[in-house]
Amino acid sequence: MSSPPDAPKPDRRPEPIPAAWPVRSSPAAHPWAIISAGLAPILLTGAYLIAGILQPASYSPVRTTISAMAGQAGTDRWVMTGGIVGVAGCYLVTAAGLTGVRASARALLAVAGMAGLGIAASPEPARGATPRHLAWTVLGAVTIAVWPAFAARRASPRPLILSVYGSAAVTAVFVGLLGWLLAETRDGSVLGLAERLTSSIQTCWPFIIAVALRRTRRPRPGLAIGGSGGVKDGPPRGPEPAAAESSAREPSPRRPRPRPPLGRAGSGTCTSCCSAGRRHSKTPTCADTSPSSAWTRRSSTRTGPAPR
Repeated sequence: MSSPPDAPKPDRRPEPIPAAWPVRSSPAAHPWAIISAGLAPILLTGAYLIAGILQPASYSPVRTTISAMAGQAGTDRWVMTGGIVGVAGCYLVTAAGLTGVRASARALLAVAGMAGLGIAASPEPARGATPRHLAWTVLGAVTIAVWPAFAARRASPRPLILSVYGSAAVTAVFVGLLGWLLAETRDGSVLGLAERLTSSIQTCWPFIIAVALRRTRRPRPGLAIGGSGGVKDGPPRGPEPAAAESSAREPSPRRPRPRPPLGRAGSGTCTSCCSAGRRHSKTPTCADTSPSSAWTRRSSTRTGPAPR
């Protein structure tokens, strides 16, 4: 059964490959981690400056340590204690948000935060120092001094400060500052200045690392789902140049010309003969009918030898 001449042509062109939503990788440094890392030096510096103003005139910020203002003999000790607790909390939050560094670096930063909480929970007595306070202080100082070495990033892309050489240089500076601080504990005249300078520089470094990681993040390419259900990496691509050229040159399939029904004008048969079920093909006229308008002849479109 032939299809009607005006039947719509079925569209057999290949369907386009739909693209899935692009998969974004987690940032190397979350925004809230950058904020917490930036708050740490502000809280520490602001706390010891304000607490120093509240101390009596006999207090010397050059010779006396920060722990003395948070100790039992300090005036308005809650100011410095609150600053130490705030810095420790910022370390913990920053360690949770710096996903672009190794797990060991994040663990060390969290240990430094725990050491800050331990310092605030074990204040220095009026005279001397308790072993617990010294243990927490040494743990926090050593941890934050070697932290840049563990924060080095070997994967690309990485800024200079996160390279192996950059991290080694920063670690050497921090260890040098720690050595100076330890030397001043032996009846030094600028112990307070060494502690303030070392603490301020070391608390700024997590913020620098967080900003550098944020600026060098790279999202992963999206995924394209093929027509057969397969998943391919990268954005969806069009056909290859050779395939596109061949598809452009390939002619579109032509619609077959419908054959007119028997017995009508242009069919090459006699209506009277066709009514009897016979087809006239040898003579220009039918034997039973005279040439009339019932007989019409159309030019044949067949190629080849004419019938005998």
